[in-house]
Amino acid sequence: MSALAPIPPTLTWRGDAFGHLDLLDQTRLPHERVVLRLTDVDAVVEAIATLRVRGAPAIGVAAAFGLVLGVRALNPLPQALPAVARDVAMRLAAARPTAVNLRWALDQCLDALRREATLTALFRAAEQLWADEVATCDRIGAFGAPLVPDGGTVLTHCNAGRLATVGCGTALGVLFTAWNQGKRFRVLATETRPLLQGARLTALELAAAGIPVELCPDSAAAGLIASGAVQMAVVGADRIAANGDVANKVGTYSHALACFAHRVPFWVAAPRSTFDLRTRDGSQIPIEERDGTEVTQLGGVAVAAPGVAARNPAFDVTPARLLRGIITDGGLVEAPFEPAIKALFPAGR
Repeated sequence: MSALAPIPPTLTWRGDAFGHLDLLDQTRLPHERVVLRLTDVDAVVEAIATLRVRGAPAIGVAAAFGLVLGVRALNPLPQALPAVARDVAMRLAAARPTAVNLRWALDQCLDALRREATLTALFRAAEQLWADEVATCDRIGAFGAPLVPDGGTVLTHCNAGRLATVGCGTALGVLFTAWNQGKRFRVLATETRPLLQGARLTALELAAAGIPVELCPDSAAAGLIASGAVQMAVVGADRIAANGDVANKVGTYSHALACFAHRVPFWVAAPRSTFDLRTRDGSQIPIEERDGTEVTQLGGVAVAAPGVAARNPAFDVTPARLLRGIITDGGLVEAPFEPAIKALFPAGR
């Protein structure tokens, strides 16, 4: 199959509240386009945990529809529906602990059930989350596009595009919007080891959109930044603390350090749903540790000697002091970050 064959939507609900979830299996990209038909909550939990669906906004929406599937299967009496939904939500939330959008999306659905304890209300809430995420990506793109250097090179890490959301993306949404507005630039995408989201997903999305993209090893980025080859960096986020510290795919911190040292603006693009005001700073963000075989194997082939162990944190934390700013659906957030973040949520969160 051609690497530039059309990419199906990240996820799509088919039918009414008794329908099913179609989900693109991202573990098969870039070589295969496999759409999974999910009809029960167990399948959604497995898809989130195994990264068949990934990206903070996308897993939040997937979990919302997974909640519909889980509650529907149990068919509780109306008075028991909120309690049953809470139990199902706990299973979904445990699938990935770092991305706060997952818990946030489930909370939105549970709030809807408190107002109206029906499966229809739960389904409407999930549908609204999907629509809101599409609009949110558009707003992030609009706020971020003016920052993209015309004629320059932009570094990005991991994947924060259409595949990580249900819209145009966050970090890549900024680039897609700038490109559509007529700016011309190149993108340097890190491979993003150990699961190669940059190589498998980001490069695929950018190439499909006609945006010039080159891959580089994660370890090569700092040297390229130091050489003057990069004029801007933009990445996504899985959780942002109240002080502006950012949890994102492991490797983000080292790229931010290099950008800070060489005065390259380092931007984070994320929706307001990614902010966690209950988390004071990055030290309180739980970091998911994944199976070490993701490091010791590549494509199922061992790259380390038998018996060698591995550390595999999926995320790291970038301190707010290294950021040029955060591009949100509510506008740009710049230092001092704590009051600027509070201003994003005048009614609290």
